[in-house]
Order: sequence, then C-alpha cells, then structure tokens
Amino acid sequence: MKYSYYLLILFISIGIASCSEKKLTETAQKEEHSTLTNKEGLPIGDNSMTSLDWDGTYSGVVPCADCSGIETTLTLNKDMTFFIVTNYLGRNDALEETYNGTFKWDETGSKVILEGVKFAPTQFKVGENQIWQLDRSGNMIEGDLADHYILHKKP
Repeated sequence: MKYSYYLLILFISIGIASCSEKKLTETAQKEEHSTLTNKEGLPIGDNSMTSLDWDGTYSGVVPCADCSGIETTLTLNKDMTFFIVTNYLGRNDALEETYNGTFKWDETGSKVILEGVKFAPTQFKVGENQIWQLDRSGNMIEGDLADHYILHKKP
C-alpha cells in the first residue's frame, strides 16, 4: 500500500513538471520571436535580409511558354527601391518592359516583394549571389525547369 502511494506521488510530480516545462518553453519562444523583429516587425535575426550582401543587379533568362525565353534583369538597392527589365526573346514585337519602385521583405526576411508591378514577376527568394523567381503565390517553382528560374548576381 505504501509503495503504491509513493508511485502515485511520483506520477503526479512528473505530470506537473512536464506541464510547467511546456509553459516555460512557449514563453521562451514568444520572447525569442519578439527579439528577432524590430519596431516595424521586420526580422533582425540571421536571414537573407540581415546576413547577405543582397543589393545589386541580378540577371538571367527564365522560361517562356510562347517565346525562346524572358531575359530578366532586377536591381535591388539598399534604400528598398528596385528596377526590373523584362524582354521576351524571339518575338517580332518584343519590347522591353521596365518597372521601378519600392520593395518590401516578407516576415521571414528571405523574400522580396516588388510593389506596383503588373506584368513582371513580383516575388523573389534571396540567396547568396542569386535570387529565385517565385510563382504568383510566393512559392518556389518546382519541376524540370526549376533551375531556370534563378537570376545570378552580376559582379
């Protein structure tokens, strides 16, 4: 009888300790998250925005359904402005489309979103000396042609 009493006390103690630890872990995660963003809500931890030399000009030719490719050049400036030029290769009526304006970072600090662009890609994931053009929903493009949606930084 005495043995089962001690066993019951042990199980109750373990249950209480595990609940307290979970609450402490959730509190620590909230504090950590709040320290990884600044007053504007932008991330300040290790991410593309804070850890990479992301400003500069990126270029490449991305796939096109009805032409031989879309020559794309994107310049990102430290003052959060951009300039993008797209040229549809192989079309007789090919005209360069240009946009400039401001961009913002997503909440993770890994993607840039071009503001005010209508007929060119608007979201890019930033990496070391390259950026990936994303689909309209902001996801990585997958499939056999995925590697063709990478723009490389010019030296």
